[in-house]
Amino acid sequence: MEINREDYKSDPKVVESGNVGEATSSASSSVLKSTLLLENVGDVVLTLNSDGLSLEFLGSSYNDGSITSGIKPVQKFVNEIRFSDVYGVEFINYGLINVSRQSKAEQCFQGRASHGSEMYRFTVHSFQKSRGQPCLWVLAVYSFGHKDLQTCQTWVDRINASLNLEMGRPKNLLVFINPMSGKASGRRTWEMVAPIFSRAKVKTKVIVTERAGHAFDVMSSAANKELKSYNGVIAVGGDGFFNEILNGFLLSRHKAPWPPSPSDIVHSDQSSGNGLFRNPNERVTETTCQNEDHSPLLSNSVYNGTRQANFRTEDGTCNIGQDFEFPLPGEEFRFGIIPAGSTDAIVMCTTGTRDPITSALNIVLGKKVCLDIAQVVRWKTTTASDIEPYVRYAASFAGYGFYGDVIAESEKYRWMGPKRYDYAGTKVFLRHSSYEAEVAFIETESEKTNPTVEKVHLFSGLRKRQGPKKSERVVCRTNCGVCNTKSDYMSKRSPCSTTYSSSGETRWLRSRGKFLSVGAAIISNRNERAPDGLVADAHLSDGFLHLLMIRDCPHASYLW
Repeated sequence: MEINREDYKSDPKVVESGNVGEATSSASSSVLKSTLLLENVGDVVLTLNSDGLSLEFLGSSYNDGSITSGIKPVQKFVNEIRFSDVYGVEFINYGLINVSRQSKAEQCFQGRASHGSEMYRFTVHSFQKSRGQPCLWVLAVYSFGHKDLQTCQTWVDRINASLNLEMGRPKNLLVFINPMSGKASGRRTWEMVAPIFSRAKVKTKVIVTERAGHAFDVMSSAANKELKSYNGVIAVGGDGFFNEILNGFLLSRHKAPWPPSPSDIVHSDQSSGNGLFRNPNERVTETTCQNEDHSPLLSNSVYNGTRQANFRTEDGTCNIGQDFEFPLPGEEFRFGIIPAGSTDAIVMCTTGTRDPITSALNIVLGKKVCLDIAQVVRWKTTTASDIEPYVRYAASFAGYGFYGDVIAESEKYRWMGPKRYDYAGTKVFLRHSSYEAEVAFIETESEKTNPTVEKVHLFSGLRKRQGPKKSERVVCRTNCGVCNTKSDYMSKRSPCSTTYSSSGETRWLRSRGKFLSVGAAIISNRNERAPDGLVADAHLSDGFLHLLMIRDCPHASYLW
């Protein structure tokens, strides 16, 4: 198709209800329409309305499905680009814009000359979902050209005005990069996605951590006044790095009563006459653990020793009805992850893919999901213990026994990258250590029926891992129906919900013995090794800890 350059010179062909040069939010509701040249396509009529951009292709030869780059088609033709999918627009100076959809290689192969025109240009940045993997978002770039400078500038101003009306998009973010995450790819991952934040006009303060616990120290020492200048915090790394940042933020701010200690549970049930109910099929053996202070559920970490204030009454019991303060820097303050770790389970459960581009796009477009955070308290093992109780928070999983041993062992082999988990897991499996433990939990009413939002939160607690049959479970996926049903309710929840009912409303069950592992899953923990996750029917922000207990058994049984 031949393009007459004069077609784009004399008449800018801009039709709008207001002033052509006006670019304010009030003007964004008026209609703007122009005939422009879309790179690699040809003439199009571009119309701006309240929801986005619509394209009318002039010439049927261009409606065959894709825009080419090289030999392979990389971008589908679209008739509409919604502002909710647009993260940036850029004005480009006068220059060449390619008219032909064919690459230079194809043109040379077919003996054709390249057709191009020089004009002013602007680019709209959006995304498209991958055809084969809907969870994977692919960058989409639409470059338009016109001979008139003012026409292009008007389009840029009007699109920017419309994007400024999109609610919930961040403007300023604090970014932590773990250079040692995964295959030591933290820096490379950020370099890959940084242009997306630049195009979206999102300011970023980037901190590359220099040691373990660096991000924790920054977050725990930061004043709320300082954090209020940001719309959120981004972790470029793995699940462990995200949890480090989360702990630094919460430990100095989440002023809440501690959950019941083991002695509180016994005292509460005895005073109410409920008692502790054992599993009738288990044999309980009374044993004592030697050197208890040196085998804690939570190990002493690299964190700087920050402790949570103790909200306990004078008699030592937990005051679960007490009001508490949880000062957030702002209502829209959020946490995000750009995956660069070994498993990236949190990203897999929230976006459905371990793709940094997809995660970055979700962040700049203001997408959000609600997550539960578990508070884990390590109590004194004896009244004479000189080790004070301390708190940690978890967003994905908390484990004792096998899980903790694998993490501890893998720290010796960080130089191996992600393969260290396989190596450490094999060593711990062959060691086959078991641990004496007693686990108390609440069997919830929602186990007896399909879970609903009301029942999930009325009976929140530790969920016994004997749920519905596998065929009856609703596996959690991106855009999960169960999670979407709860989303409106969850968004109204306070971040300081209390999960424990009064003693008269709950009956604590107890399981005691030797365990290879005891785990509590907050999310399904999907990963490449376990596509459905450790707990396939665990849903985002469902209010449950999903309890997994594996008793001492032969090696073969543990594998099964």
